[in-house]
Amino acid sequence: MSDMNLQSVLSELNQFGVSIAWDEPMQHHTSFRIGGPVRAMLFPVGEDQLIHTVRQLEQIGCTPLLIGNGSNLLAADGPIDRVVIKTHDGLSGCEQVDDHTIYAASGTLLSRVAVFAQSLGLAGLEFAHGIPGTLGGALVMNAGAYGGEMAQVTAEVRYLDDSRTQQTVSGADLTFSYRHSRFSGTDDVILGATLILSPGDPVVIQAKMEELAQKRRTSQPLNLPSAGSIFKRPTGGYAAALIDQAGLRGFAMGGAQVSEKHAGFVVNRGDATCDDVRRLMAHVQETVLRQSGIALEPEVQMIT
Repeated sequence: MSDMNLQSVLSELNQFGVSIAWDEPMQHHTSFRIGGPVRAMLFPVGEDQLIHTVRQLEQIGCTPLLIGNGSNLLAADGPIDRVVIKTHDGLSGCEQVDDHTIYAASGTLLSRVAVFAQSLGLAGLEFAHGIPGTLGGALVMNAGAYGGEMAQVTAEVRYLDDSRTQQTVSGADLTFSYRHSRFSGTDDVILGATLILSPGDPVVIQAKMEELAQKRRTSQPLNLPSAGSIFKRPTGGYAAALIDQAGLRGFAMGGAQVSEKHAGFVVNRGDATCDDVRRLMAHVQETVLRQSGIALEPEVQMIT
């Protein structure tokens, strides 16, 4: 991909109405508040703009990185030679399909989808109300909390495959597992999903959402930038408990720290770099492996 070809395509996309930010710092688009500038960040509005953008870039051999709310990303400190498409805001919205199902665009915040379902008296997304990511990201990693996960509510997903052809796949064929789906590790572009829910009392649903929100406020360091749980739950245990048992609660490297409130979180104390976080993660992994024999696997996605 030459600079001339990229400039030409981005100029055409800009004329098509796609907003573009050059050398845009990733730290402004991740919940960690960490990350250097990407080559270009694109902000398509609506599904047609997104599809056109992806297909035009593909023609010059450019596979863009799609991000939603950046809530599970750790981006490198220096310049990142990637073209990024941000779907949050631009590809957002929910609609009721029938008495039991709703459709939401991939860039819609999961919390917004949960509130929309509650307003219709549909239960099943209470667990999602406090998850800060978008629907698309939640589907890729089968996001979940408090016993709920996307696998339980996903009826079907619309997406662009690697040839940029529109496809639809049923929830049953998404090979959901813990923090994984068939979209994990692919360049497929999720457009939206139909979610199947259960009738319920809006007041009861709201009360459950508030109960889970209170649990999060009590147990998680929501006042500091982070990417949520930094490691996946290992078989037969919990990452936070293993890190705590290793004596690493509150341990810091540079501006990155194992949260004093929840050892499963690494937080940015205000001036953390990607290198700080990665060195701290490596130290945690080495220490836990040495003391327990369990290898912790990162849950956060690294962007370099």
